[in-house]
Amino acid sequence: MIGVGVVRTPADAELGLRLVAIEQGIERWLDEHRPEFVAVERVFSQHNVRTVMGTAQASAVAMLCAARRGIPVALHTPSEVKAAVTGSGRADKAQVGAMVTRLLRLDAPPKPADAADALALAICHIWRAPAQTRLQQAVAQNRLQQAVALHKAQPNAPVSTATSVSTSVSTSASTSVSTTAPAPKGRPA
Repeated sequence: MIGVGVVRTPADAELGLRLVAIEQGIERWLDEHRPEFVAVERVFSQHNVRTVMGTAQASAVAMLCAARRGIPVALHTPSEVKAAVTGSGRADKAQVGAMVTRLLRLDAPPKPADAADALALAICHIWRAPAQTRLQQAVAQNRLQQAVALHKAQPNAPVSTATSVSTSVSTSASTSVSTTAPAPKGRPA
């Protein structure tokens, strides 16, 4: 692990100012750590629309900051992250924190819990990225073969290709950022 941090904003602050503070915190993190990839928690439907909206807005800021720098972004659902780190997509925050502590061989769980979430997102992405990259490459290869075949049949037809993606921004009520280096022991990079 290279580092982990949390950007906090006052709950009573105006929304636009909160988003600016999140952007500034993420930009500082990206300047300092220069990640090759950014992983963001994918927003999913919950019963609490206000929580979903806040997460979506913070996620969008993280994706914007990465895109502005040309950094690829990958999205992972909370259940994907929990399953990757604990083995169960229904794990609670304490279980996620305990497994992050164990996997990264930390002396204590990261505080606040949002920091553990960001690290769990980074671990999930590191472990899942090789498989996702292989799948994306296979799809891209298939599309390329189809485009070549189409081009041979219709020389004036357009040809398109795909690219692949693969450090971490987790968003929740606050925004957490982590940067990791090699994969944790016991799991392939």
